[in-house]
Amino acid sequence: MKGLIFNIKRYSVHDGPGIRVTVFMKGCPLSCKWCHNPEGILPQAETVVNTYRIGEIEFSGNEEAGKYYSTEDIIDILEREKVFINQSRGGVTFSGGEPMLQFEFLSEMLKVCKSIGYHTAIDTSGYSLAENFKSIIPYTDLFLFDIKHLDDEKHIEATGVSNSGILENYMLLLENACEVALRIPVIPGFNDDNDHIERLKQFIIFTKTGSLKKINLLPYHKIGSSKYRKFNLPYRMEGVASPSRQHMQEIKEHFLSTGIKVKIGG
Repeated sequence: MKGLIFNIKRYSVHDGPGIRVTVFMKGCPLSCKWCHNPEGILPQAETVVNTYRIGEIEFSGNEEAGKYYSTEDIIDILEREKVFINQSRGGVTFSGGEPMLQFEFLSEMLKVCKSIGYHTAIDTSGYSLAENFKSIIPYTDLFLFDIKHLDDEKHIEATGVSNSGILENYMLLLENACEVALRIPVIPGFNDDNDHIERLKQFIIFTKTGSLKKINLLPYHKIGSSKYRKFNLPYRMEGVASPSRQHMQEIKEHFLSTGIKVKIGG
């Protein structure tokens, strides 16, 4: 079986414990306005033309976004990084895009990785069938789970999908998963107002179980904005500035009263 991958990042330290290999799987059912991986949105391989200039000379070349890897290909990469993974108590993380969109390949990868002793993590928007999440819980050590907004209408406006199933899956994992890290993208003007931050805090307190180990606050940034021009996509966050350090610290302090460890960044 093969999966469509648009990037494989070795020596990753922000996608779970220790040093990890992060596999970015192509395709996402959400269309978040602030997405910093637009090359991961479409569920098929893409070819873009890069043009750059050195002095008066212009160069161009094709860049492939998306390549098929077999289970054996991924395991071979992990084995080459095994010494660093083992020494740091790291592992492998499947990200995206949305890895649950390629569920059959993801499920096979998780089972194989667990069978040979790798710590496994999934970075997910939570948008998938509950049955899919239930079936991979035994093979997943850590779920990195995004919650973007509690209001369904605003969630649809900013991401294109409802949050009802996402919140249900979050609570499903809290009750059944080994470990969950809640990831909250902090998007100015969308979900960082005092009212929503307080609502989110109360939601966390009301739903938390022993599985919830950490809250990661992910400040919006413009690092991926140049990719939109490359893929001829409109960048919908023009004029939006990143949240200040002070604002991020204030949000962090607000969430500390949940009794959960809070960190700014991944």
